[in-house]
Amino acid sequence: VQLQASGGGLVQAGESLRLSCAASGSSISDNDMAWYRQAPGEQRELIARITSSGSTEYKGFVKGRFTISRDNAKNTVYLQMNSLKLGDTAVYYCVVGRVIGNYYYPDYWGQGTLVTVSS
Repeated sequence: VQLQASGGGLVQAGESLRLSCAASGSSISDNDMAWYRQAPGEQRELIARITSSGSTEYKGFVKGRFTISRDNAKNTVYLQMNSLKLGDTAVYYCVVGRVIGNYYYPDYWGQGTLVTVSS
């Protein structure tokens, strides 16, 4: 499977962006999908995940501001980001993986899209 993330860009604090991740090569309808991000000088971290059945989980610092969703007919996953903060500046990665117990195991990574939040 190949993952193409898009929708990143430069926004001001408080604004919104919607990231898209279009999958090709195979259907992702049976996969658990996720968004990770990597801020400058930081480790890559999981921020949101959605199971094949549509159950979602978020890291605390994005809960209430970000929404992960999927459209299996379009083979696409989205990340709606509202009330963006300076600390949300990062490269955002779309991931195909598996939820096993309480953990998410990434299998395939997209190329990342840069989100820059300015004051």
